[in-house]
Amino acid sequence: MRVVRAGLLGLLLAASLPVAGFTKCRQALALGLDVSASVDLREYRLQLDGIVTALTDPGVMAAFLTEPSAPVMLLVFEWSGPADQTIIVPWTKIAGEDTLAEVSAALANAERRVTTPGTALGVAMQTGAAFLDEHPDCWRRTLDISGDGEANLGPRPRSLKDAIGARGITINALVIGADAPGTGDRRQADIAALSSYFRTEVITGPDAFVQTALGFEDYAKAMTAKLKRELSGRPLSAISSTERQ
Repeated sequence: MRVVRAGLLGLLLAASLPVAGFTKCRQALALGLDVSASVDLREYRLQLDGIVTALTDPGVMAAFLTEPSAPVMLLVFEWSGPADQTIIVPWTKIAGEDTLAEVSAALANAERRVTTPGTALGVAMQTGAAFLDEHPDCWRRTLDISGDGEANLGPRPRSLKDAIGARGITINALVIGADAPGTGDRRQADIAALSSYFRTEVITGPDAFVQTALGFEDYAKAMTAKLKRELSGRPLSAISSTERQ
């Protein structure tokens, strides 16, 4: 498995945002974006622009910044075939609105790359989990996988998810339907079936969930809701005995 760390902008972002110098990490959050052959250039941009829209939502910004003494670490990567895993935003400490703006700029300037055919969802899960293992001390570690289809290459997701969950990692899913809202019962049934697949094969960990987007046009709204849910609350392990009293 080959992981490509893409783009000079990403390297500059990593260099300008050092991760050392703080003692607490509230959450490590890795976003994995499906860029397989089923995703065309327009849909690719709708994904990236959807994350930018979500990161500039006041509720999402507040959720990221609610606890400055224990910041969130964020990473964004793309996945498709077994050899196509690329970081577009390296691990970044979300320290303020300016950091979110820099992440948004990196996403807005990302360019579609050439990938091999195939949907290696299991490899994407392994890759995301490996990234999260770089931050074992974070109170919560979450892998957020977006996808518009079932795995057809690489290991079966179901064979991996329990072992990943046992490492203290939660996997949530954002399932993308092939239609726009209100296009009929058949397509509603299709996204229901795909959601059931991700629920059975992919998600794992405490409070893991599946968010749906009825087409890539709905991605920004779905990602906004998903981030608010993922960033809410504080794990019990992070609450001191004094705070519990």
